[in-house]
Amino acid sequence: MASNPAAGDQQSSSTSAVRALLSRISQTINSGLSDRRPWSELADRSGFSKPESFSDANLRLRKNYAYFRTNYLMIVTAVLAISLLTNPLSLLLLSALLAAWLFLYLFRQASDPPITVFGRQFSDRAILFALIVSTVVVLFLTSVGYVLVSALMVGLAIVFAHGAFRVPEDLFLDEAEPLARVPSLLSFLAGGAPAPQPPIAARA
Repeated sequence: MASNPAAGDQQSSSTSAVRALLSRISQTINSGLSDRRPWSELADRSGFSKPESFSDANLRLRKNYAYFRTNYLMIVTAVLAISLLTNPLSLLLLSALLAAWLFLYLFRQASDPPITVFGRQFSDRAILFALIVSTVVVLFLTSVGYVLVSALMVGLAIVFAHGAFRVPEDLFLDEAEPLARVPSLLSFLAGGAPAPQPPIAARA
């Protein structure tokens, strides 16, 4: 039986797209981990004290976020991962949803033939609509949304508590920059664009 060149080209294109995505993810992770601060500084028990006021807690959080940003992101990611691993159904549904978005929409090329199911062809617009509806159903009508939101709330609570109670005076921050890069607590809550890590000054 003769092979189908179009199918082979489509499979090769999808494989290349997957490899490119994995390469970008790997580079992003490696770049982020290179900015990670020592965990011993994060967990130094002698550096914790009760803030004197809300403004003091806000100032501490902003400074600590500028310094421990990568560590905080790793903590939230770890909480999300643990929550999904302890809820296998949510993990399965989320993985299936992600795979559907990748292979049915993001990795598809304009030259790819329409998707056919039971002899019926579906346009890219119909596929996009079905993916959006599936996403809404999975996130809001199953346990996935609850698992993600609750895990995110727990992770952020840990970060906020650490940032408010960790005294940043021993972290050797560059005082000229971190507050300008992290303008307020509200911008942190809104998920603004991350600023470059401040350099660590040499300890005396």
